[in-house]
This record gives sequence, C-alpha cells and structure tokens, in this order.
Amino acid sequence: MERNYYQLQVKTALRNFPVVALLGARQIGKTTLSRFFASKHRFDLEKPTDLAQLEAPEITLEKIQGLVIIDEIQRKPELFPLLRYLVDRPENKLRFLILGSASKDLIRQSSESLAGRIFYKTIYGFDLSETKEPESNWERLWMRGSFPISFLSKSNSLSKDWREQYITTFLERDIPQLGIRIPSATLRRFWIMLSHCHGQLVNYSELGKSLGITESTVKAYLDILVGTFMILRIQPWYENLGKRLTKQAKIYIQDSGLFHKLQSIESFQDLNTHPKLGASFEGFVIQQWISIFHLAPENFFFYRTYQGTELDLFWLHKGKRFGLEIKYSDAPILTKSMTIAIEDLKLHHLFVVYPGKTAYPLAKNVSVLPISQIAETVLKLRQ
Repeated sequence: MERNYYQLQVKTALRNFPVVALLGARQIGKTTLSRFFASKHRFDLEKPTDLAQLEAPEITLEKIQGLVIIDEIQRKPELFPLLRYLVDRPENKLRFLILGSASKDLIRQSSESLAGRIFYKTIYGFDLSETKEPESNWERLWMRGSFPISFLSKSNSLSKDWREQYITTFLERDIPQLGIRIPSATLRRFWIMLSHCHGQLVNYSELGKSLGITESTVKAYLDILVGTFMILRIQPWYENLGKRLTKQAKIYIQDSGLFHKLQSIESFQDLNTHPKLGASFEGFVIQQWISIFHLAPENFFFYRTYQGTELDLFWLHKGKRFGLEIKYSDAPILTKSMTIAIEDLKLHHLFVVYPGKTAYPLAKNVSVLPISQIAETVLKLRQ
C-alpha cells in the first residue's frame, strides 16, 4: 500500500527541516515508507556492517551530501549532537530522515540537541482510510490489528503466529536494546495484566499489589509501554464545572490484534463470547479515530463524573468541541449520559459509532455512524 498521507507529510517536512524523525512501533511500516525517498546513504543500525560504518560517524557523514536515512536511531543516541553540528554548518547540504521505535520522550536526547531543527511525525498502522472496502474489511482489521504483516497475512493462523512472535521479540530484544533492564517474563506478566484493564481507569496501587511491586515501578513500566507505542493512555478532561470529575487515566492496548493475542482471543467466535468484546471494540474505534485524525493522543481526552456521566472521547478542533461515544449494539439511542455530557462540555457535535451499517441522526447535534464510515467522517472534520 502507498501511504500517501505520510509520504506527503515527510516530503513537506524535509523541505522545511534539516532533520525529520519518523517514529512508531517496530514493524509498523517506517522502513517501507522511507524507501519512497531516494537516498544513496542509508544506515540500518541493526545491521552490523552499517553500525560499523558509524563507529566513526563524523568521518562517515561529514563528506556526504543530500538525504541520509538512519534506521533505529534510538540504538545510537550519541549521534544526535553530531547531527546538530552537521546541519548547523553554513555550507550544509544535508537532510536527515531518522527512524525510531521509541517516542520522542524516550529519545529526548534528540529534542535537547536538535531543538528547532527537527520535525517529528508518528506513523500508525493501517487504518480504515487506507484499507479497501472498509464495509467488509473493518472486522479483519479489528481482529488482526493494524500491523501491516499481521493484517496482510494469508490466514488468521499466520497472523496469530506473527503477533505471538512479535510480542516475544519485543520483550526479549527490543526492550533491552533501549537500555531497559527488566526481565522479559516480568514485563510480559505486566502487559497481560494491563490487557485485563483495557478500557478502564488505571489503578497503580492494585497493579502494584498484584505484581508485588511499588506504585512508582508500575508507573515506570507503564511509561515504557506507552513510550514504545504498545499502550495508549488517554487522560481525563477536567475543568471547573462544579462537578467531581475522575482524574485517573484510562489505558488501552494500542493495537487490537495484540490485545486479542494477550487475551488469547484467536477467532471471531472467541471474541463474540468474550467479556472484553465491548472494550475491544471501544479501543479499536478510538485508535482508528486518532490514527485517521493524525493528532497526537495527548490532544484527546475522556470525560467522566462521579455522578455517572461518561464520554469515551473528547477533543477540540478549530475552536469547536467534539465528542465520541462508542456502542457495541444494534441500534444506539440517545441516553441521559450523552445529553448531560453535551451540556457539560458544550459540544458542537457528538458522534456515536456502532458496528451496524446505517447512519442516522439522534438529535440536531448527535449522529450515529457505522464504523465503516468513520474514515470519511474524520477526513471531512480534518479539512
């Protein structure tokens, strides 16, 4: 698949910034995307030969002109000060496209060394704006997840096997390469435990007691999984509304396919009888909405009061307030909770997403949307 949006974003950024960082989970498609940009100078820091060439990086890079692509940049953070020196030269004719499997918070050396010189773009997996025939493909994307290899596998069995190998490789190789010294078995247990909290408020104390670790350790482990794009953390929205509001974050396994694997859900038959069916659908819709909107997760919130009013997603766009409610039901109706949330948050519009096939209005500013139509809806909002 040609990922036209990302190609255009990177192309534009390379014209305006000397360094462009393409960030995202391992195997999400960063390297494939980078191949759309012609370069004679490409270094993959997981290849011993390429790593050897950058043992004396100043000698290697100083005489190069044009675009340089460096993959898995987090493996050699000492390159960042050198990149600053190279792009600050008066005669500079270099552009760098750097790829990383950790968020900019985990590779903050770049933001310190390259402030004002670097453009960050996070790449997500496949979304419903990229897949053909979303009416028939959304269930496949939901079940298998958005990682290209998993989604495009020839069978559900191959997809399942790939996801299991991905989890093992991530824990045993990728995490240690980031300099994080946590036993893989411990982090797997923690990850599985988080999958049971999918779509719920995170309780650090309870997680700590279950694992026999401190709250601060729980927070550190969670930050690692958020920073490597494995966990999506949504913060609560609160303002002075005169109501008691929840201030704990909600968490989701970021990829629905990995969530299903962690929960041992291997087929739609398993999923349809699983107690986490609704939570799985909710997490999938939220990730799709954020991915297609191409806004950082930090721009989205949920809303919950102690009186019972809830809204799955809330965000501001072009000075207007929007909400998203997700219902795994045949025909959603306007609820008292929705009406109160609209009034509390002064929503311009509320979208209610469900797995059906027909769009219909619930009120003047409330629309029910089939999941197969969210891509076109989000794209119109984004314009």
